[in-house]
Amino acid sequence: MKHTMADEMPGAERGALSIIASATFLALVVFTAPLTTLDSMTDALRLTPDAQAWIMSGMPLGAACGLLTAGAIGDTLGRKRTFVGGLWLTVVSSVAAALAPDGTFLIAMRVIQGFGSAGIMACGLGLLGQIFHGESRRHAAAIWAASLGGGVAAGPIIASLLLSAGGWQGIHWLIALVSAGLAVAAAARLPESPRSGEKVDIAGSVLLMTGLGCLLAALTEARVGEAAMVATLCVAGVVLVLLFVVVETRVKNPILTLDLFRDMNFTGATLAAFASGAGVLALMSMVPTVLVRGLGKGPLFAAIVLVTWSGLTVVAALCARFLPHRFSSRQRVIWSILGCAFAQFLLIFADDGWTWAAVLPGLVLAGISNGILNASLGHEAVQTVPLERTAMGSAANNTARYLGSAIGIAMVSLLISEPTVEGLFAGWHVAVLASTAISLFGVGAMLFVARRGAEGPS
Repeated sequence: MKHTMADEMPGAERGALSIIASATFLALVVFTAPLTTLDSMTDALRLTPDAQAWIMSGMPLGAACGLLTAGAIGDTLGRKRTFVGGLWLTVVSSVAAALAPDGTFLIAMRVIQGFGSAGIMACGLGLLGQIFHGESRRHAAAIWAASLGGGVAAGPIIASLLLSAGGWQGIHWLIALVSAGLAVAAAARLPESPRSGEKVDIAGSVLLMTGLGCLLAALTEARVGEAAMVATLCVAGVVLVLLFVVVETRVKNPILTLDLFRDMNFTGATLAAFASGAGVLALMSMVPTVLVRGLGKGPLFAAIVLVTWSGLTVVAALCARFLPHRFSSRQRVIWSILGCAFAQFLLIFADDGWTWAAVLPGLVLAGISNGILNASLGHEAVQTVPLERTAMGSAANNTARYLGSAIGIAMVSLLISEPTVEGLFAGWHVAVLASTAISLFGVGAMLFVARRGAEGPS
């Protein structure tokens, strides 16, 4: 019988990897919860187009806002404690989401679900960087990356299956139950990290959260809000983010050490993560909505079609470690983002009157490219920072990914919110071109960073 590297791990390490990967899987189930239940929520809560966009992007916004804070708390007060806290926060917010009386309350709970996922994502990958080293770390990062794709693949299907039994609320009840079980297991089996004893950067956390919130609100309100309000939100967001940068250069224990960006590998990984979120992740996440609203397919069918992308993402992430070692992580990231960009462009062929199979070539290529990208980014996130800052490195990488996905999903949601089928596909084609351009920007940024860092370590 052939043994894998996971079989050769000590039991404690294998158990820790299982818990962390399962919790990461769950965080992506939280992310995908509305993908096939949005129409049901819209009918039940009478959601407006901008409320629909907020529900889709609320969780990634909460994750983007909370990840750096969670990483700093993990490095300062303990990664295990923060990881477990994120799971319990997911329990509470998911129960509240299932009981939501209106759209505004549900949006708030989606943001808080994002905060909970932030603790899971930031400190989960940080714990892997603490537990595993060398080749075993690369393997653990591949398992972690596969759990990302697994959550995206399973989440829409589970939510669709629960629609008939428990309505759109069913997925939130299940998330709460599984989160509670994982929290108990994590508290018992995960190792704790050393605590620095320093104060957490509360000022930086508040500035970042409010700044990013204002910027996303400006994007969401751009099509339905008043120009003065959009301009005010934009200005406020930019000012708050600039203040965040100033604060981070002056506090003793910042949530983001800006000196990390002097490492071209770290900068490149962060840019690639943003392009991944705003590009391929955002566009592919909206495919079920297009299939349901544009082509009249059922939610379960749409979720199964999406597995063509998300399922291949899992397989590609697991197989990425077999790629020739002569290809550096940076090269893998560049080529995989380029593959994602081409895959996104192929979705331009989805149109009124076309068969649903028109999306399959793009989904297949995106799945392969996205899986390799996730595995490479997961490794780089903890490889390019000092050991004592692995949670911060993980948090920065995932902040960029979730911030990108929040922006991208809000953009696509608004573009396809037209009530007519013709209007939906017209908006979809604009969304395809815009998200493809974002991925190409990511490729260009990575090439620029590669040239700047040519004299440094690759």
